[in-house]
Amino acid sequence: MNDHAIDQDIQQQAVRLPAILQKLWNGQQLEHKQQLAMPLLTVSEDGYPHQAMVSAGEVLAMDAQTLRIALWTGTNTTANLLRDGRALLTVVIDGVSYALRLQAMALPELQHTAYPRARFEAKIQHIREDVAKYAELLTGVTYRLHEPEAVLERWRMTLDELRR
Repeated sequence: MNDHAIDQDIQQQAVRLPAILQKLWNGQQLEHKQQLAMPLLTVSEDGYPHQAMVSAGEVLAMDAQTLRIALWTGTNTTANLLRDGRALLTVVIDGVSYALRLQAMALPELQHTAYPRARFEAKIQHIREDVAKYAELLTGVTYRLHEPEAVLERWRMTLDELRR
């Protein structure tokens, strides 16, 4: 946030998802998570940050140190992860801004899927928690789904595919 912020770096040797993030990315109760968009930053070929948005229907915590992420095939974000695997996933939840430094590797392509997705397994390298003493952080990026039932069903299918 700035120099008045309290930030806590979770050390690499003990990197573990806080319980609130494990719950966020547990693949359950998507109806309550449908408005949350999370910036996923990768490094483009020219060395600049590239931002995409992912949802709770595209990120799954496999354990306290590993996430799986589903991305649309053919996107710049997918190409960036295939090239070098580095990413930063950010989320604001319960007044805390989290930034997770990830190292991702592509998972094998699944045959006969309903939606063409590139799947990645990402090891969490570092987590930064950031809050401000002087203010309450209320929200990160949020959105409203145009067709919630259809999107939630797609998310459920995507998460099922990430589990494989």
